[in-house]
Parts: sequence; structure tokens; C-alpha cells
Amino acid sequence: MSENQKIAFVAGATGHLGRHLVAQLSARGYSVRALVRSGSDTSGFPRGVEIVTAEATDPASLSGLMDGVELVVSALGLTRQTDRVTYLDVDYQANLNLLKEAVNAGVGQFAYVHVLTRGTPTSDLVAAKSRFVGVLQTAPLQACVIRPNGFFADMEEILSMAKKGRVWLIGDGSVRINPIHARDLSCAILDAIEAGEADVEIGGPQVLSLNQIAELAFDALGKPARITHLPLWLGHAALSVMKRCTPRHVWGPFEFFLTSCQQDAIGPQYGSRSLGDHYAGICSNRAGTKVSAFSSR
Repeated sequence: MSENQKIAFVAGATGHLGRHLVAQLSARGYSVRALVRSGSDTSGFPRGVEIVTAEATDPASLSGLMDGVELVVSALGLTRQTDRVTYLDVDYQANLNLLKEAVNAGVGQFAYVHVLTRGTPTSDLVAAKSRFVGVLQTAPLQACVIRPNGFFADMEEILSMAKKGRVWLIGDGSVRINPIHARDLSCAILDAIEAGEADVEIGGPQVLSLNQIAELAFDALGKPARITHLPLWLGHAALSVMKRCTPRHVWGPFEFFLTSCQQDAIGPQYGSRSLGDHYAGICSNRAGTKVSAFSSR
């Protein structure tokens, strides 16, 4: 590391977006310190990335890890882990632990990857993230809240349904979003950080309805589109049953998906990668196997 290099600390570094953030920070000349959990796969990290192992849910394990750091970027959040933790444990408390350590270490800037929503949070995931944002925005450092639209990786669930012959959508499929590739998003995030933005929404280059996204999936597969629309009340009924009968890592993502099916969420357009090309790349690249989440597409 040269004397003039800024040290950037990345939390959630082995996640889908986190890997792109690590790569983009390295490409822009930052010295990157990546926080990972014990046993995490760090293959694919650029040469020179400093790896530190800790549990963000355990504040004691973070002590001293941010010494000399000027920028913290947190893409940390609960996804499909089966640990007995909640959104409040990770999306709120673990990020709060990171923030407290950043303040103690004299970090100048803290960027947090939230989610693009409209209206009052109606899912546990968004509520936990929003609660942390409220604390971050009053902290004694420069805060940058990033509100991205859905990732292309999330849209692969629709492609998976299409492979099985039918896509099931909740509602009439007219809700519009503009999803974004994680590489484009990582560039947009760093642009916002370097511009000193306090709160920024980010979407992909194409505004698409859920019906159009399903059609793109079938087009990539070379199959006729078969889309079935389920009424919203049925989705809510299913969620109620799931909350009683399945663990949080099962019903939590469905709750967020159900909320997303009810209103448009369109952010400022950024990037150049199209969802249709992303789907086509997966279909041409696979031979019965899934493309890596850290694909260059």
C-alpha cells in the first residue's frame, strides 16, 4: 500500500454485490480491507486485498479492525443464511456494530447499501434496514445511503421458473422496476461516494414490467411465454401460512418479493448491461450448471 492510498473497509465482501465492490474499489486505487466470516470463500478477490475475519454480530470481534480506515462500505445483510439470526440481528444490529466501530476509529465516511422502496416499510427486511439508516444519518461522520433497485441476480429466480415451463407472478404483472447488474451498481455506488452524495437511488438502464421480465426469460430460453398471474390476496394468505410453518430464511425473501409486486419502484437509470443479455448469457453459458454469481457479465 502506498502512503497516498485510502483504505476502504468492505462489509459483506463475499456477497454478490460485495465482491463487485471489492473489485471496483481495488480498480480505483483504494487499499481494500475485506471483512469476511470464518470459512468464507475469498477466491476471486484481487491481489493485495487485506482479509480480516470477524463476526459483525459480535462487536468485540470488530475491535481495531478499522484502524486507519477512511471509508466503510457495508453491503452486509441477511439473505438466505439458515443461522438462527433475524433481520434485526444483521441488517440493523450488525451494521450498528460496524458503525460504532467506525466512529470509534475516526472513520470519515460510511456508505450503506439499503434498498429502493416506495412508501412505508411493510416487510421485516426493509424495516430493519430503515431503522439502521435512521441511526446512520445522525452519526458523527459523513453518511452515504445507497438505495438500489433489484439485482439481475434476483431476476434469475424468474429465469429459473421459466426453465421449468411457467412463470408465476403475484398480481397482474404490470408493476415496473429497473433492475441493475451488480457490476454497474458497484460503479454507481463508488461514483456516489466520491461525489459526496448523502442519499441516492440507483436503478438499471431499462424500465421493465414483471411481465416483460418474464418474457425476456422465455426469449432467452427460446420457449413460448407461459405466465400465470396469482391474485394478491393469495400471496398474502400464503405468507401468513409460511410465517407459521417455515423458518424466517424461507418466508422472509417471499415477504419482500410480495411487497415488491404491489407498486412501481423505478430509480434513476444507470449502467449499460441489459437483463435480456444477462439471461441470454446464462442460457448460452450453462450446461446444466449455474453461472457464478461473480460472472463478468
